[in-house]
Amino acid sequence: MRITIRRIGNSRGMIIPTSLLAQVGLGEEAEVIVEGDALIVRAPAKPVRAGWAEASKLLAQSGDDALVLPEFGNSTDSELSW
Repeated sequence: MRITIRRIGNSRGMIIPTSLLAQVGLGEEAEVIVEGDALIVRAPAKPVRAGWAEASKLLAQSGDDALVLPEFGNSTDSELSW
């Protein structure tokens, strides 16, 4: 597909068809990088641990947040003073 690069003030811009944006999952933001002679436009990477808080709340609500390994002590724990 060919699109026109247009003047926007002192910059240039292009209108990307909605169908193309939908194919790559772009919403309101995009990550743009240059690789060789290509301009790469992609959906921004999700932040690390995105959605973990909500997922752990759902686990707690469903009661599926029990420890995988039971608590265990060490043989010398009785010697510790707190």
